[in-house]
Amino acid sequence: MASNQLSVAAIQMTSTTSVEQNLQTAARLVGQAKQSGADLAVLPEYFCLMGQTDTDKVQIRESLGNGPIQTSLSEMAKNNQLYLVAGTIPLVAPSDHKVKNTSLVFDPHGQMIANYDKIHLFGFKQGTEEYQEANTIEAGHLPCSFTLNKNGVDWKFGVSICYDIRFPELYRQLGPVDCHIISAAFTYTTGKSHWEILLRARAIENQSYLLASAQSGQHTNGRSTWGQSMLIDPWGEVQAELKEGEGFVIGNLDKSKIQEIRAKLPSLQHRIL
Repeated sequence: MASNQLSVAAIQMTSTTSVEQNLQTAARLVGQAKQSGADLAVLPEYFCLMGQTDTDKVQIRESLGNGPIQTSLSEMAKNNQLYLVAGTIPLVAPSDHKVKNTSLVFDPHGQMIANYDKIHLFGFKQGTEEYQEANTIEAGHLPCSFTLNKNGVDWKFGVSICYDIRFPELYRQLGPVDCHIISAAFTYTTGKSHWEILLRARAIENQSYLLASAQSGQHTNGRSTWGQSMLIDPWGEVQAELKEGEGFVIGNLDKSKIQEIRAKLPSLQHRIL
């Protein structure tokens, strides 16, 4: 692989109500992604638990930097010698009945190098289908990005979670990045209408790669998620995707492609507001 390229993978899961089972699945898929050449892997939102009820995640919440789920994630990154953007896990919030829905980033040594608390909380109601994340999640306030160095080349990533994708101002606030990372558990209902359109729009308007890791299928708690994990290039073209089921997508980020697109259509320089 050329020095101006980086291999990235998005893991797709159908998480269950068992934390242990989900961690085992995540470890297996991350290992497979590494064997396929991934330098960085991303897990989906709620990868560690799709609870029977919304309050189940409160029972397993951990303090930042301390807990069995975080220990497992650190070991995944270290054992596979890759960067791991660890979907979301429930962390302690000031309220006893809420959590922070947090994405953690680990380096190949297993050290946590960044964390992002989901800012935009999903609310949806259609017939008997209803989700109100604000009932059990405390919103974050700070955008998050991180930089890694591979073969002397710096790569900047923006971190966001699921419902965030509907708020383009968040991505603008992060400024130019090489790749935006999305960890998601999009519902089947909203996913079939909006998922791909929103992802491609964020890639096009920010002229960056976009790597999306999703939950997929029918879960043991009765919830149905859309799937379609994918890698999109800065021109908005889908480079790789997994429509449904467990597995991963993998592809390369290419610095020269980012530079070429930003040079021929310098829209980021043309911004007024």
